[in-house]
Amino acid sequence: MIRIKFGTDGWRGKIGEEYTYDNVRRCAQGFAQYLLDYTLNPKDIARGVVVGYDRRFSSEHFAEAVAEVLVGNGIPVWLTQSETPTPVISYSVVAKHALGAVNITASHNPPTDDGFKVRDEHGGAIAPEGLREIEARIPDDMRDVKRVPAAVAEATGMLRRFDPAPAYLEHLKDLIDVEPIKQAGLKISVDPMWGNGAGWFNRILGGGRTEIHEIHSERNPIFPEMRRPEPIPPNVDAGLAFARRIRADAHIITDGDADRVGLGDEHGQFVDQLRVFGLLALYFLKIRGERGPIVKTLSTTSMLDILGKKYGVPVYHTGVGFKYVAPKMLEVNAMIGGEESGGYAFRGHVPERDGILAGLYLLDFMVQTGKKPTELLQMLFEEVGAEFYYKRIDVPLLNNIVKEEARKRLDAAQPKTLAGLKVVDKVTIDGYKFVLEDGGWLLVRFSGTEPLIRVYCETTHKDKVDELLEEGLRLAGLKE
Repeated sequence: MIRIKFGTDGWRGKIGEEYTYDNVRRCAQGFAQYLLDYTLNPKDIARGVVVGYDRRFSSEHFAEAVAEVLVGNGIPVWLTQSETPTPVISYSVVAKHALGAVNITASHNPPTDDGFKVRDEHGGAIAPEGLREIEARIPDDMRDVKRVPAAVAEATGMLRRFDPAPAYLEHLKDLIDVEPIKQAGLKISVDPMWGNGAGWFNRILGGGRTEIHEIHSERNPIFPEMRRPEPIPPNVDAGLAFARRIRADAHIITDGDADRVGLGDEHGQFVDQLRVFGLLALYFLKIRGERGPIVKTLSTTSMLDILGKKYGVPVYHTGVGFKYVAPKMLEVNAMIGGEESGGYAFRGHVPERDGILAGLYLLDFMVQTGKKPTELLQMLFEEVGAEFYYKRIDVPLLNNIVKEEARKRLDAAQPKTLAGLKVVDKVTIDGYKFVLEDGGWLLVRFSGTEPLIRVYCETTHKDKVDELLEEGLRLAGLKE
């Protein structure tokens, strides 16, 4: 049996190799034992666990295997009746007053992969110390895994299949009035990237003057026309071309499990996820007049720090991943939290990324201001006093020797300038972030979900973006 280690957002692996039914069952046993050990009142076990899944190959069968193990440990299960967006699964935890959730999804990973995500009683990511406790309880031997067949579990009422949509849709009414969007007469293109977001914008916004046009909405686990269902170029290119063909006013993209959002403007051009985070924060601060802390990972935009100072709200920086963002959001009652990958969470909702709700907020921003996406961006740049540019590159790590050599080089790196810009600080919360004199930054870090080294940068100097990325590769010893 392999040793299972949880990364930035649970455990992911290649289907048929490390990601097998037995290893998924072992994970489920570890989570079950964690709940049994940490639930103070034994009667609370009856609250059960929500189990959901995505559209990847055999995800529904892996989810049922998880349910069998949880029931085998005396924990009731609410199993979604079909593939379900991650934020809807997370909200179901709150709606059912459950102990937590297991979500079978590999999110934006390649089609060869699947994953095992766990959520707490708030529907949010479990903090790193909790993940370590779950890992420690994963048995090495299948003889230590308890199971009850699904048919038996259903017959006894310990396994109940349910439709999570009605509760989520009713909850949306407390967060946003969609009627103005429905009646705005917009033409919106939507790309759910063959994933769980398919049909949701039609369901929420259909029936009015606004038109919703979808592409890539069927289930297809090989994800044609994209390398992976991650809402960044080049995966979004076919969807953006579709938006241009139909002359859409905006293009909304959700990733494979619909917890992330991407945006295309009225010209069918991609709006990067750092700018989207800035737009969402500005929407809450300026249009809705809300106030409250902002939580951001260190890999996302400095525009949030500028907005925080301007509107008098604190901005908290965390490591990369919602296992850091979610606990901090709960601690400070944050207005918004998010990360570089296009995942954003909102106060009054669950501390979990929600690509559907984020997409609705972006559309509402357009409707409330009467502005197109490019005009909203201009408003943002005027607010922060500069135009910020962002880019990221991912480099595969061939082996651990290369990884450790890169780590040693980055530990020792103390550059005074990068691409001609003065380095004013080095932050090592999660990776190696070099803060620049213009408010921008260069970050080099090892992925928590894949064997990759990621190099990111943000700067007000458009002509220095590629040069900064080259500097990052050199610092890691990946380029001469």
